[in-house]
Amino acid sequence: MSAMMERNQNVQHIQQGQQTVQDVFTKEKILAHCAKIDELANHGINANDIEKLKNAGVCSMETLSSASRKSLTQIKGLSEQKVEKLKGIARQQCADTFMSASIYAHQRRSLVKVSTGSKPLDDILHGGIESEAMTELYGEFRTGKTQLMHTLAVTGQLPVENGGGGGKVMFIDTEGTFRPERVMQIAERFKIDGEAALDNIAYAKANNTEHQQELLLAAAALLAEDHFSLILVDSATNLFRTEFEGRGELSARQMALGKFLRGLAKLASEFGTGVVVSNQVVANPEGGMFAGANAQKPIGGNIMAHASTTRLALRKGRGGNRIAKIACSPTLPESEAQYAIAEGGIIDPEID
Repeated sequence: MSAMMERNQNVQHIQQGQQTVQDVFTKEKILAHCAKIDELANHGINANDIEKLKNAGVCSMETLSSASRKSLTQIKGLSEQKVEKLKGIARQQCADTFMSASIYAHQRRSLVKVSTGSKPLDDILHGGIESEAMTELYGEFRTGKTQLMHTLAVTGQLPVENGGGGGKVMFIDTEGTFRPERVMQIAERFKIDGEAALDNIAYAKANNTEHQQELLLAAAALLAEDHFSLILVDSATNLFRTEFEGRGELSARQMALGKFLRGLAKLASEFGTGVVVSNQVVANPEGGMFAGANAQKPIGGNIMAHASTTRLALRKGRGGNRIAKIACSPTLPESEAQYAIAEGGIIDPEID
């Protein structure tokens, strides 16, 4: 009751000045993204139970607060009574309840945008790749998906004032396309030491869909210990597409893919990081001979479409240029931009 009264008082003070809103937001931001699960030790929870939570990917107080009781009771050694105690502590720490839309609007204005390396592409994204959201890149081969991922692996490390994310970058590779030497080439363009850029990238190669899901647990542990501006997954659907075959396994594939995407979305929300996933395409049998840009459709169906905050459709343009189109976004208008691929990564388009 006292927590609700405190929040109501904060909301009433919004009218009194911009600084009050900032103070409220800053306090909530720290509670949401910085409180580690080790904080439970100060509330009488023993080290063994804390370790069990960490092994299950529950590495922050917000993760604990947002986890369902059902999922927590499935952790070996946690009884229903213990789960209730853990949830009560997490609620006190995170204060997950209603807030004024004014406070939420102020929170939105503080989101970081990471440059793609191309100004026209940044412009249609209103500054770049957004933190706390999932951006999907889909298109056929040679449209620049992996090149954009490599560029973001570098720009995500740049200072925020220079269009970067000001943190480390996580790269989950399912196709074997990550190239350290490519990162070093792009780092040279942005005047970053190549070895230092590689040291700031946490890389993992996913061997199968189960391993891909397990990597999210390891990712949560890393995110709880350090600041990562971006999580890059190239690609999200490759292993699901090859391991689940035919219509008989379609439902199982979609459920497994949905679980992975939900896990990514939770990491983005709980740790304030941006998520970028690449996706493959298949021929659209309903498109017909006059389908044009709709001749291909992304893998994953509605599961993928609903999980992504912003969807970018990439295609080949004239000459060496490529074209990115905002296919779906809750905040960005439908628009297109051209870009090119060079030794330094994604750059502005070539001009005839």
